[in-house]
Amino acid sequence: MAQKLWEKNVQVDKEVETFTVGRDREMDLYLVKYDVLGSMAHITMLESIGLLTKEELTVLLAELKNIYAVADSGQFVIEEGVEDVHSQVELMLTRRLGDVGKKIHSGRSRNDQVLLDLKLYTRAQIQELVELTNGLFEVLISQSNRYSEVLMPGYTHLQVAMPSSFGLWFGAYAESLADDLQMMQAAYKVCNRNPLGSAAGYGSSFPLNRTMTTELLGFDSMDYNVVYAQMGRGKMERTVAFAMAGIAATISKLAFDACMFNSQNFGFVKLPDQFTTGSSIMPHKKNPDVFELTRAKCNKIQGLPQQITLICNNLPSGYFRDLQIIKEVFLPAFDELKDCLRMVTYMMREVKVNEHILDDDKYSLLFSVEEVNRLVLEGVPFRDAYKQVGLEIEAGNFTPNKAVNHTHEGSIGNLCNDSISALMQNIIDGFSFNKVNEAEKKLLA
Repeated sequence: MAQKLWEKNVQVDKEVETFTVGRDREMDLYLVKYDVLGSMAHITMLESIGLLTKEELTVLLAELKNIYAVADSGQFVIEEGVEDVHSQVELMLTRRLGDVGKKIHSGRSRNDQVLLDLKLYTRAQIQELVELTNGLFEVLISQSNRYSEVLMPGYTHLQVAMPSSFGLWFGAYAESLADDLQMMQAAYKVCNRNPLGSAAGYGSSFPLNRTMTTELLGFDSMDYNVVYAQMGRGKMERTVAFAMAGIAATISKLAFDACMFNSQNFGFVKLPDQFTTGSSIMPHKKNPDVFELTRAKCNKIQGLPQQITLICNNLPSGYFRDLQIIKEVFLPAFDELKDCLRMVTYMMREVKVNEHILDDDKYSLLFSVEEVNRLVLEGVPFRDAYKQVGLEIEAGNFTPNKAVNHTHEGSIGNLCNDSISALMQNIIDGFSFNKVNEAEKKLLA
């Protein structure tokens, strides 16, 4: 059995070990590549301050690149008896290189190691989320432009209210995603600061060059105060989870609309048959299961910030093992949200729109406000026009004019989709992912 990094002469009770390790070995598989990247930056810095020789650095970097390749191919395994990813990487290095492998931990604690791994992993996941969110955004804008002239009912209180359009409906969700990414950008900036060198939360007596590791890993800055760096554990995850919950909320609402509009009582949109599932008893059924599951998964993700808050709530400064449990709810959430984004993008691209919804007389009252406004434009005071149309409706004498003429910004006739697209592009450019990508590429070169 491999010895723990912290183990000395006394072996811990087996049941206690099982309980304390929990699902950490499973969760740490998400972090392997980032643990290796962090170690590469750390040892490069150690060589610069004289704690490693050039020769030792060369062989260590070469072997770490080999381990990175194993992780990248999905072949990395945390062996039985090995506590976590940090222990496994160090074990692999010492097997191949002997005592030099034991030198990589100088000036570090597993506390700042896992902090770093989580930040590197999270910023990579945020980049993927941004790309997928932008992909859905582009489909929604495209569909908004395609169906800009097709009218549909707008609702308040789930009552037929005023004319809307598919241009507005698709475009509304596109703009919502832009705001969601604005929130994600703020979370990304919290994430993209370097905790390495904070060690167990109180720094090190080694003359560490934290600016160097910050630059090597492409961070915007470091978490300067070492105690605050440790206090960031849980805070970063909660902040990112709130941003993920924003995207999830938009998708969940879209999924609800799609389920409702796809039902026979509405008939506004139709999903291709291959995107629906059947019933074991009712031969006519075509169920929108993808949107229903999306709604549930996204509602679950909206609970993530609260879960993280409750795990780390009321902890004083310093490290506590409670924080380990955050990984179990946080790390898998990215894959769940990414899956939802992929599926909804696919469905929104293929959805068919009913272009003749308003031919049905039950939607005639949609146009009552249009008639009020027409009278006002002819000089009738608004309150008088409102009363006149209301009395016509009550008497059953209202005849709608179904032509609409909305010209102001953001309305049926002036969707402002170009402005929404420009807003989204400006937000995406603000992430500056290139700096991070170039830094990581240079480390691995």
